[in-house]
Amino acid sequence: MRLKNKIALITGSAQGLGAAIAARFAEEGATVFVCDMNAEVGQATVAKIEKLGGQAAFLPLNVTREEDWVAALAQVVERCGRLDVLVNNAGINIRETIEDMKEENLDAMLAVNVKGPFLGIKHAIPIMRQAGGGAIINMSSICGLVGHKYTTEAYTITKGALTLMTKTVGVRYAKDNIRCNSIHPSTVDTPLVQVLFQNPLRKEERLGEVPLGRLATELDVANAALYLASDEATFVNGVSLPVDGGLTAC
Repeated sequence: MRLKNKIALITGSAQGLGAAIAARFAEEGATVFVCDMNAEVGQATVAKIEKLGGQAAFLPLNVTREEDWVAALAQVVERCGRLDVLVNNAGINIRETIEDMKEENLDAMLAVNVKGPFLGIKHAIPIMRQAGGGAIINMSSICGLVGHKYTTEAYTITKGALTLMTKTVGVRYAKDNIRCNSIHPSTVDTPLVQVLFQNPLRKEERLGEVPLGRLATELDVANAALYLASDEATFVNGVSLPVDGGLTAC
C-alpha cells in the first residue's frame, strides 16, 4: 500500500473530487480525515470509506476560519499523534466577469481559495516539522498556469496565487523535509459539468481544447494526488503538476 500508516487531512472532501481523493488515499492505507462544512454528507463519505475497509473520520471545517483549523488539527494530533499529508482541495468559483464581479463575491473566493490553504499550511507546518516532515498538496487549476478564455478573472487570480504560494512554501520549508506541490486539472467530469454540457457549444469548447480529446476524471486527479502524497515523490517539491490531457502544452 502506497500510503500505509500515513495520516491525511483533506479539505472539501465530503463529496466530489475531495471525496474521490479521500477514498483513493484510504484504499492505499492512509487514515483519512474528511473535512468539510457539510457534516451529513461528510459522515456519509466516511461511512462509504469504512464499508470498503478504509480508515476515516469526519471533522467539521470552515477553511476561512483560523479557529476551525486550530481545532481540526488538534483533533488529528490527539487521535493520531501527527499529520503526514495535507490536501487543500476546498474551493469555490463564482462565475462573474471582472466587470460584473461583486465585491463580496470576490472576497468570498479569495477567502476560500487563497486564505483557506494559507491558514491550513500555517498550522500544519509545525505539526509536520515535529514529525520529521510531510507533504502538502494544493488543488490549483490550469487557470493557475495560463490565462483561460472560458474562465472568469477572479478564479484565475485565486488559482494563480495558490500556485506561487505552493512554490514559496516548498522552497522555504524543504529544510524541514516538508514538500509542497500543486495539481492543475483541466475541466473534470462531474455532474455539474454534465449540466454545463447540455449546451453543445460549451461541450465543444471544453473538449476541443484538450489534445487527448476527453475530460479529466476524478480518478485521474486523485491518482496524481496519491503520487505526490506517497514516498515515491520524496524528491518532488515545488512542482505544478498539470492533469489536463496536454491542454497547457498547446
